Amino acid sequence: MNKWDTEEAIRRWDMHAENFTSKYTEEGDRSREVLLNPALQQCMGTLAGLKVLDAGCGEGYLSRKMAKAGALVEAVDYSTEMLKLARERTPPALGITYHHGNLEKLDLFRDQSFDLIVSNMVIQDLAHYELAIAEMRRLLVPEGRFIFSILHPCFLTPQSGWVKDEAGKKLYWKVDRYFSEGPLEQAIPYDQEEKFLYFHRTLGSYVQTIIGAGLLLEGMIEPKPSAEMLERYPHFREDLNVSHFLIFNTKRQA
Repeated sequence: MNKWDTEEAIRRWDMHAENFTSKYTEEGDRSREVLLNPALQQCMGTLAGLKVLDAGCGEGYLSRKMAKAGALVEAVDYSTEMLKLARERTPPALGITYHHGNLEKLDLFRDQSFDLIVSNMVIQDLAHYELAIAEMRRLLVPEGRFIFSILHPCFLTPQSGWVKDEAGKKLYWKVDRYFSEGPLEQAIPYDQEEKFLYFHRTLGSYVQTIIGAGLLLEGMIEPKPSAEMLERYPHFREDLNVSHFLIFNTKRQA
């Protein structure tokens, strides 16, 4: 088995599903609450009555949020352990159907099945992201939208990170090897032996892949904390200096 492939990413997510999501609230983790969720909601708009796919649902927090907003939600994830958690944590009354599948090939869904597809922090975890983006287009109705978030490819690069002085004070964020596309490992705070696997691509590669799949890129958002969130969580002030996430808002043309 190739260590640096989607199957290896799945193995690691299965291993760490419980610990990674053990402190999740109805808003997910803190970064999702402060940065990602508000920006995603801005992109999604009104959800009532829409047929929505949560593509890479994890433990299902976003599926539940969208269902509570009136969406008709189906959800899929490649991690069986994440799906177990999603089913355990989701009240049946929300009507969410969870499926096991890899976004790179989703034969379980028919063409033009969804009005909206949302993929939150998943596309970067796929070795063949171009296949996944093409699949999302196939599954959208004409004028349907595909919204996805990733680690920001311009700032989360090989060997990027804070440069500090001798006292440990953060001086600036270093970016290096931006054009070195390929697999990277991300540290897990509670496990010094294991790391998550994801795949770095340039911003240009993402944009060209979106266009090549036949999707219209309508906008991008670099989430930053609002004044309200900074009042609640002051330590997110450093997120005003560098963007850690990027959201693409795309549409299938008629």
